[in-house]
Amino acid sequence: MTLTDKTGAPVTVHKESDKFTIAIDGKTVGLTEYRDEGNARVFPHTEVDDAFEGRGLATVVISEALAQTRSEGLRIVPECPAVIAYLEKHPEYEDIVDRPGR
Repeated sequence: MTLTDKTGAPVTVHKESDKFTIAIDGKTVGLTEYRDEGNARVFPHTEVDDAFEGRGLATVVISEALAQTRSEGLRIVPECPAVIAYLEKHPEYEDIVDRPGR
């Protein structure tokens, strides 16, 4: 399945050791950071290059990161407001979400 942004441009998402990145034409334009803590993956921060805002890239990278987190059998701990907002719209993840203790 080819991933695209709101303009229809193809994008790629790659998992790195501490973040998932999103790229257009091979150029990284956004990311969502994570850290694994036991059986949970904590998502503290997401950002997209200002020049690419409004194209739904944060949604795409978060969606892919959460799907991969589920496939790895990990729980989701959202700290980032963008991840929290995504989860509010996607209740299918509720069974594996742990709210951060503050």
